[in-house]
Amino acid sequence: MVELWFAIAAAMLTAYVVLDGFDFGAGALHLHVAKTNEERRRVLGAIGPFWDGNEVWLLASGGTLFAAFPRVLASGLSGFYFAIFLVLWALILRGIAIEFRSHVTAPLWRSFWDVVFSIASASLAILFGAALGNLVRGLPLDGRGWFSLPLFTDFTPRNPVGILDWYTVLSGVFALVALTAHGAAFLSWKTDGPLQVRARHSAWRGFMAVAALWPVVTVATRIAAPDFFASFPSRPFAWVGAFAAIAGLVVASFAIRRGQDRRAFLGSCGFLSGLMVATAACSFPVLLRSSSDPALAITAYAAANDSYGLVTALSFWLVGFPLAIGYFVVVFRMHRGKAPVAAEGEGY
Repeated sequence: MVELWFAIAAAMLTAYVVLDGFDFGAGALHLHVAKTNEERRRVLGAIGPFWDGNEVWLLASGGTLFAAFPRVLASGLSGFYFAIFLVLWALILRGIAIEFRSHVTAPLWRSFWDVVFSIASASLAILFGAALGNLVRGLPLDGRGWFSLPLFTDFTPRNPVGILDWYTVLSGVFALVALTAHGAAFLSWKTDGPLQVRARHSAWRGFMAVAALWPVVTVATRIAAPDFFASFPSRPFAWVGAFAAIAGLVVASFAIRRGQDRRAFLGSCGFLSGLMVATAACSFPVLLRSSSDPALAITAYAAANDSYGLVTALSFWLVGFPLAIGYFVVVFRMHRGKAPVAAEGEGY
């Protein structure tokens, strides 16, 4: 049961990265690919039916940890207190920018919220990438499983560590590049005209940058967390995830060059999913790694709820998860095709 809930937690987080990732990427590219007010409204119209529903997967990930691994949730919320506030502010500003932008027709008003939207979207990609880098590198856990992190120390991934060091910053940059390529592929699928052309070019450059940065991040992970890949050879899911990521990146790169936009987007989804699966497989059973002593790490077995709690939570999950999947299938079918631009005063 513990192994199943670890897989469920990984699946929830992967769904969040893939789904909210494309609107983060679209937002980060908003000012670059959209040059006119109509094009910027089209970008917002493309992600408009999805962005708030996508964020539900973040709540689902937190709910999964609360139900199955409450000790990890308690320790993580306490230790990442400052970082979580930054994430919350970025999420709030992003939502406000989307909803407020078209309330006033003044160019200065709209330009201001366009900048806020882009900065908040890019910041979220970087923050979540840096957070994953912290989990891979390890945290300064004490004997009771608690930790606290300053923003930065000496900028090295060695104790005493902070939220930011060269490895976590590199992870954040890699996340930003991967998600902007993901978002550009989505925009090239859902738009047309000059906006689509610019989105395709951005997606192609993004996938090439991902291909260049991925080996660098892998080597950096080997330096910052020498034992992270120790279990890789014996983990079938790690191999499956790695091959899925490679295949997804190859498919996305070739498809975007051929104008096969939906296939490119699906390839990008495969890349991100494979990367998350491989990371989770290498981490198992550790949920919070220790940067000082591996014996202090919090594992899924040590942090899991009791058997009755896990079984009860699973009964609710088996009802809720299919409903969530059904919702997203319906929404994507309802909004298939190119994103329209709403009339002035009627939405984005």
